Amino acid sequence: MKRTIAAILVLSTLTLFTGGCATMQSEEHRGAVTGAGVGAVTGGVIGGVIGSQSGSTTEGVLLGALVGGLAGAAIGHYAYDQKRTEEQAQQQYAYNYDKSQVNLVRIESVSSAPRTVKPGEKVELVATYTVLGRQGATFEVNEVREVRLKGTLQGKPAITVQRQGGTYESRVPLVLPADAQKGEYVVETTVSCAGSSDTRESTFTVN
Repeated sequence: MKRTIAAILVLSTLTLFTGGCATMQSEEHRGAVTGAGVGAVTGGVIGGVIGSQSGSTTEGVLLGALVGGLAGAAIGHYAYDQKRTEEQAQQQYAYNYDKSQVNLVRIESVSSAPRTVKPGEKVELVATYTVLGRQGATFEVNEVREVRLKGTLQGKPAITVQRQGGTYESRVPLVLPADAQKGEYVVETTVSCAGSSDTRESTFTVN
């Protein structure tokens, strides 16, 4: 089921204030879920309330700080698609929810697209991951993307969402500032859920 969320959070120079309400519209098909747009102000970001297929109107908040060479950048609409249902994911990973004592969290792939960009252009930070646990349960899932240049943290957009078991692809579009520092940026993506987590890296180059 596709849902679109509209929410705005306000950020001052030193303090991040989150507030507002979310509305959700249900459409005919699942996937392609888009959250609120996000913009940067003086080194921080504005966040949006994100929905999931569970139908809740308060699913998660995209937060973080953009510093260094990414100060003044903007984050666009967070979006996700469900790639496998819970049953399909259980079959893919031979996951027995009756016998397993821990939740499964597995990042299948991460990417930064395009791999090469110029200052002022957009790069999408994409992650495909599976979460599984007790059948039919809804889990709190944390997605964190740490962006570094030459080992120095430049940004850390993070989101907490409610997910049922399955495989998901999530996307965070990052619009680089016009004066973004050139070089290779490393994006470390971590997905965690109920004590289980997985981490993978991707890169993009600003030239």
